[in-house]
Amino acid sequence: MGTTHEKFFLGRQPILDRNQEIIGYELLFRAAERNVAEFESYSQASASVITSALASFGIDEVLGGKFGFINVHLGLLLSEMLEVLPIEQTVLELLEFIELDDQVLERCRELKEIGFKLALDDHEYSTKYTEIYNVVDIVKIDILQTGMEALPEIVQGLRRTPVKILAEKVETVEQFDICYRMGFDLFQGYFFERPVVLNKRRIDVSGMAMLKLLQQLTMDASLNEIEQTFKENPSLSYNLLRLVNSVAMGMREKIKTLRHAILMLGTEHLRRWTQLSLFAGNDSRGLNNPLLEMAAVRGRLMEILVKQRNGSVVNDEQSEAAFMTGILSLLEVLFETPMSEIISKLNLTDDVSNALLYRNGPLGSMLTLAEKLEVTDFDAVTPLLSECRVSLDQLLTAQLEAFNWRASIVAQ
Repeated sequence: MGTTHEKFFLGRQPILDRNQEIIGYELLFRAAERNVAEFESYSQASASVITSALASFGIDEVLGGKFGFINVHLGLLLSEMLEVLPIEQTVLELLEFIELDDQVLERCRELKEIGFKLALDDHEYSTKYTEIYNVVDIVKIDILQTGMEALPEIVQGLRRTPVKILAEKVETVEQFDICYRMGFDLFQGYFFERPVVLNKRRIDVSGMAMLKLLQQLTMDASLNEIEQTFKENPSLSYNLLRLVNSVAMGMREKIKTLRHAILMLGTEHLRRWTQLSLFAGNDSRGLNNPLLEMAAVRGRLMEILVKQRNGSVVNDEQSEAAFMTGILSLLEVLFETPMSEIISKLNLTDDVSNALLYRNGPLGSMLTLAEKLEVTDFDAVTPLLSECRVSLDQLLTAQLEAFNWRASIVAQ
């Protein structure tokens, strides 16, 4: 990727519907050189940061066919620069300090006419905005700032208008449940990666089979042993065939038998699909599960960063270990079982175990980097970059490649 004249951080936060499936992402850009003090909020990223960011990568790669929510301040809202965005895929978020006057209302109507979707960010509900509620598509309510007790009245008021209501900063499953019952349509926040109560659920049979398979693949078991594990677990076989056939591998023929699938993929790929199948497994959301999204991007990002650092094109043991660490780091949430218990069932190296349990060692630092990036904590990312010996350009390149790779494994 060519260096742009202005270096920036890129963040991507998932937005989910009532089925907890991803429908889009809020994209956040922050100039890297800015002093944080003068830079009140990275949602105010200058038009030049946003346009240089967009010019330096295809937005399709970042969105994988989903909607992109982009913050706009008044200057950007009124400018023609917006036309560089993919109109059908873009939701323009009007920042909360834009005065919703007649000029803004008129501009919103124009943008709607062109085909953009519009959202009001961190909005404070009032009946005086009824006219704009009839133009915009989504109203975002920051539930922490607004306070839970004030929400029912706001939802009731907005229900009289055609907008969809989005709950922002939903950090716990309990908050999600309350907002869901109130009738919110969309949700943003990291509630889905927080286990409700650890140790509530024992790993089920297919999860155990999947871990056993992962163990076999990590230890280079024979084809017969691997096939036997599949035969003992029909649901595992179904998931494997479903994933193999959905992979963008340019294969003309559908894969019908297990042995064929195993041979076609080879053990290295099979190890990947097993890791991803853990998340796509028993969940009705399948490939739109936000945990699968996060695990896949996390693993791939770490793998690419290790490859860049080692200057290797092919996969070596270190980049494989990085991919595995990223994927496994979310199993605790998936199985609602403590990480130490999951690790006891897998024969992992000390490097991987220490990274997963204590965020120690080079893999631990890289995992922390990936986690901080997910929650767009850019201030924490900066020192981690030097600790991981990664440049900002390398990080951006790796992010884009990880998003793109993730999009390629979904047959929408």
